[in-house]
Amino acid sequence: MTNETANAGIAVTDKLCKGFTKELSQGQELWEQALTWLTDKGLSFAVNIIASAVILVLGWLAIKLIVNMVGKAVEKGGKKNTLFGNFIRNVTGKICWAVLIVVVLGKLGVNIAPIVAGLGVTGFILGFAFQESLGNLASGLMIAINEPFKIGDYVIVAGLEGVVTKVDMMMTELATADNKKVVIPNKSAWGSPIVNFSALGRRRVDIQIGIDYGCDVAKAIRIALETLPTVPGVLADPAPAVFIAQLADSAVTLNIRPWSDGADYWNVYNDAQVAIKSAFEKNGIDIPFPQLTVHMDK
Repeated sequence: MTNETANAGIAVTDKLCKGFTKELSQGQELWEQALTWLTDKGLSFAVNIIASAVILVLGWLAIKLIVNMVGKAVEKGGKKNTLFGNFIRNVTGKICWAVLIVVVLGKLGVNIAPIVAGLGVTGFILGFAFQESLGNLASGLMIAINEPFKIGDYVIVAGLEGVVTKVDMMMTELATADNKKVVIPNKSAWGSPIVNFSALGRRRVDIQIGIDYGCDVAKAIRIALETLPTVPGVLADPAPAVFIAQLADSAVTLNIRPWSDGADYWNVYNDAQVAIKSAFEKNGIDIPFPQLTVHMDK
């Protein structure tokens, strides 16, 4: 029994020694291959690494210079701080970086021909996979070129109303009057009617007020026209207008139309109504409740 145990131990030891010798031999072979590579190609590889780093740094500086030059050219064209101007600068930067990366990879000895060849097939596949995103990108480009709105404009886009807070190549963001953030894909924004309340600077404020049938309509119109210029934010040009809108069931409805700057619209809308109501009350012009006259036959 003792001899069998000893023989088994010797066999295990011999197996371990052979395995260790084999691994050592393989490691030595790899080390010799590494030394051979370093001797034959190491110096040129190190030179290529240094050259690639220099090209990368110089390319980065050149890209900054090119993008700045493009930015100045865009600003001269009247597109300063616009979506189109930002788009041109971003595209220029990305194209320059793509060219720089190709040059650096070529300097490192990477064969980019298969990568370029594969881009055609990959692009075809991705085109189907990202149709919606490409549609948003194309619509974003159209918005950038035509600029139907800009940051800070009060708009109705895709049936949603609010102030434009962000516009990029994929989406448009609005802040609603009750402070909700609304994100609209550019495909939906460009594919629907766009109403821009801020584009033309001035806005007409439309107010309707009904007066009693027993009141002097001409007097009411005169009082309204005299009151409107006293309201802060009401513009003198165009001049405010007041006229009869309709003879309604319970009142003579007046259309009151002052003008204001876009930013003052809601203040004028509120303040004008307050001022006119107060002026009517002081001058005996009644604003009636809804009324219904009923005639009963005996």
